[in-house]
Amino acid sequence: MSLSNHNGRSPFDTLRANGVDAHTALDRLAALAGILPEYFDVTGVRHVTSAVTKRTLLGAMGIEATTDAQASAALADYERRAWTRRLAPVAVFTEDEPVLAIAVTLPAALAAREMGWTLTRENGEVVRGTLVPERSPVMAEHRIGEARVVRYRFDLSAAGVAVQAGYHRFELDGETEAERAAMTLIVAPRRCYRPPALTGDGRVWGFAVQLPSLRSRRNWGSGDFRDLTTLIDFAADAGADAIGLNPLHALKAIEPERASPYSPSSRLFGNPLYLDIEAIPEFASCEPARRAVADPRFQARLQALRESTLVDFVALAAAKREILELLYRSFRDRHRGTHDARDAAFEAFLATGGEALRGHALFDALSETLRAEGLPGAADWRRWPERFRDAHGEGAARFAAEHVERVEFYAYLQWQFEAQLDAAASRVARRGLSVGLLQDLAVGIDPGGSERWSDPGLYASAAAVGAPPDIYQPAGQNWGLPPLIPDRLRDAAYGPFIATLRRNMRAAGALRIDHVMGLLRLYWVPDGAGAEAGAYVLYPFDDLLGVLALESQRNQCLVVGEDLGTVPDEVVAGMRRSGILSLRPIYFESGPGGESVPPDRYLHEAVVSVGTHDLPTLHGYWQGSDLDVRYAIGQFREPGALDAQRGMRQTDRTRILGGLEHEGLLEGIENPRTWSPALALAVHRFAARTPSKLLLVAMEDVFGQVEQINLPGTIDEHPNWRRKLERELEDWPRDPDVRATIEV
Repeated sequence: MSLSNHNGRSPFDTLRANGVDAHTALDRLAALAGILPEYFDVTGVRHVTSAVTKRTLLGAMGIEATTDAQASAALADYERRAWTRRLAPVAVFTEDEPVLAIAVTLPAALAAREMGWTLTRENGEVVRGTLVPERSPVMAEHRIGEARVVRYRFDLSAAGVAVQAGYHRFELDGETEAERAAMTLIVAPRRCYRPPALTGDGRVWGFAVQLPSLRSRRNWGSGDFRDLTTLIDFAADAGADAIGLNPLHALKAIEPERASPYSPSSRLFGNPLYLDIEAIPEFASCEPARRAVADPRFQARLQALRESTLVDFVALAAAKREILELLYRSFRDRHRGTHDARDAAFEAFLATGGEALRGHALFDALSETLRAEGLPGAADWRRWPERFRDAHGEGAARFAAEHVERVEFYAYLQWQFEAQLDAAASRVARRGLSVGLLQDLAVGIDPGGSERWSDPGLYASAAAVGAPPDIYQPAGQNWGLPPLIPDRLRDAAYGPFIATLRRNMRAAGALRIDHVMGLLRLYWVPDGAGAEAGAYVLYPFDDLLGVLALESQRNQCLVVGEDLGTVPDEVVAGMRRSGILSLRPIYFESGPGGESVPPDRYLHEAVVSVGTHDLPTLHGYWQGSDLDVRYAIGQFREPGALDAQRGMRQTDRTRILGGLEHEGLLEGIENPRTWSPALALAVHRFAARTPSKLLLVAMEDVFGQVEQINLPGTIDEHPNWRRKLERELEDWPRDPDVRATIEV
């Protein structure tokens, strides 16, 4: 049913050339699919969604609406399906709601019939009862041909049923298979988990690091889980309670150079490059691996990797892969099929991982094999031979059967990743960090990666998530991430969202939700169009907040929402209602007249920091070096744009200095308009005076580094995610800048 492209042009170009316009059926269909008819930008300007964009985005959802006739037919089909479904696929309630009202839809001719129902609670308890639909209040009516269809409001709580927080199943009996129906009932707490240290007036602080950037005398050229353990101990000794990390998601195994953690192959699994190879249990008894690592030539490779200014992900992956192959072979030879404890533990891991783990491991094995056979673009399943593009098809199944060891190798890597991440979480608990690891959940996935390959029907086929034009990005943004189709997510009873939260919360004390506004709406950009031609698509915000609160409480995981940029009022209210912390970078905090916001007026329910990984370091920000870099790579193309940006930066510096001066924090600083370690301490003192729940200190700012870790809008123009911290982890406890920051 998706829009096709027979002439080499994008669907968007084809529709625009045909000059199609909006009609009532199209507008109604777009509204039902969640496409907003308009939005207001940050300056208050209204932007109306064009008919072309509506038709193209509907096509991306698999809804044919190229012509008016197709739109009318699709609308009729959409409404017919909505009114012939006895039960919605899912309903979400909060546990303190007095009424659990379920919508039951059926032909009026059946409304007087007594029907049996069954509620299966999450704990396995079963409750049964009966209902006569016509005795319940009518919610709505509709006609399908000559038949009248009625939607009734059945109050489960009025039937004497109490349902605790959790995932439950409600079923309606029927005389035929077509009359029977089932749905998922999700009962959620009203608020997300809050650790005891952050209740009341409680406030804590911590370090923010990009794990690959950690430099140590023993790692293999990039931060790993042993470095993370060292950092946990250091943080505990320093009195810190949190460690903010980049996303640890799985990237593509055969493309280590594509290092952005925000474009993962899968958010359900981890990146094996973070493994501490020598801590894997097989290493102690695997003589070939130990000899290989001890070889002077291998040690020289490791030393070169450690000494490099930038992380060399390709060389790092090659070194680790070489030893991991030996360790897996040792594991397989010594344990597989023996039914000993280690074999049993791996079997349990495979069983728990289920189809998702199998799919991810199979994806990595397939891409590896196809690349070895010379296929260009083997890391992207969309470029594979047709027989392998269906993850559940015969071709993929045959490959898995013929390459059992290669698939199992990639599952073994995930087993070790989970074990080492769990060990880090256990270390957090032993050392008493009240928040612990603040992990990060990316807003989307790589369109050619394993997660989409495993279930492509969940995602739009001809659109990407992005952002509309604004004063910072006049052309808008296309992030290249495929958006989830709201109806498909709902049809799956939010299962993919639940699974993603569980995987990312299980070893985390807190989880940062990247672009939290995406729980309400995402900006979809049609393929072949500029970002200005996009539109916002709505998601079931309240339902997703409920699921988020439930998983947060179950995993005892604090939730932080990245809410920078244009934030709808509904998102602000929902975050406050659900106990989700906001982000408050000092760079962005200003009053209505552009003045500095005093620290005591900062939001309590927030994480305060100087900047973020997408913003310049404090040193770079202060001297404007990021503006020079952006100009050099062509991000400021309009005449006078660089001068305008420099003027804005001067205004921002003056605002921040005004706040520091008002707090008496500039005393003893001779020239505060020039960066200095003393200025950095003053800014951190300012942040420490805010009432915000959590203060995060970026180590790049502690060390006075100039270059930022990531420059949005770039791929190869800037060494994103490769920049290392300048000082070795072992030296931090004695580093004067680190000690001074801890004193603050």
